[in-house]
Amino acid sequence: MSRRRRPEKREILPDPKFGDQVLSKFMNNLMLDGKKSVAERIVYGALDTVEAKAKADPVQLFHDALN
Repeated sequence: MSRRRRPEKREILPDPKFGDQVLSKFMNNLMLDGKKSVAERIVYGALDTVEAKAKADPVQLFHDALN
């Protein structure tokens, strides 16, 4: 039984392109084997496709889809 103190919770940093924490958390859950760049490429590609087809803000559409 370890008597060390509990590790501190790390703050989730917003994603670099849109500055959204929920989108960053989604990418972290999508990530496999620590490949964050692959997860970013998948999410950003999907958001670019949504923006081209819907002609609307892709992050807002992402939040609407979650709610």
